[in-house]
Amino acid sequence: MSSIIRTAIAGAIATSMFAAGAAFAADGNWLVRGRAVSMINDNSNTDNLLPAEVTASDKWLPDLDISYFFTPNFALEVVLSVPQTHDIELGGTKIGTVKQLPPHFMLQYHHPMGAFKPYVGLGVNMTRFWDVDLPAGIDIERTSWGASLQAGLDYEISPQWYLNADIKKTWIGTDVKAGGVVVDTLNIDPWLIGIGVGYRF
Repeated sequence: MSSIIRTAIAGAIATSMFAAGAAFAADGNWLVRGRAVSMINDNSNTDNLLPAEVTASDKWLPDLDISYFFTPNFALEVVLSVPQTHDIELGGTKIGTVKQLPPHFMLQYHHPMGAFKPYVGLGVNMTRFWDVDLPAGIDIERTSWGASLQAGLDYEISPQWYLNADIKKTWIGTDVKAGGVVVDTLNIDPWLIGIGVGYRF
């Protein structure tokens, strides 16, 4: 290969990398989104020694997520939400309430296609339960760790502004105890379906 051809190829590669880097810098490394999210719980039970199943109610909730792009295609997202109160039911009858907060930490792959910017993510959630109001002698484990899967789409409506649709499958579970003995394991395992807007800078 002649030196002229090698120089031309190197120049083309350098120009392409510079253009990609310039576009990435123009887009900005940070993306902040606000969403309205429907939390739809699977509520499957295991190790159940009770006459009926324990379930947690579905909810609508707001969330805020912050993504940092460390390359044009890869980002780390932290998903936050406000604490939510869920009704706890036994066989369809409310027996109490519990508050929970499930922050997520997601590693995402983005594949921009013009204004359409689909992505997928894999991560972990840490759910904390508190203000447990259940009948005397009944309690639940306070912390749950689980995997999370994600797919979504950002649509650029103007420079820096996006519409967003997002769906996550999250694994959340907690042991239900009576007198300190595990009598049920409630696998809440919700689908989180959200729509919102985003701003990149």
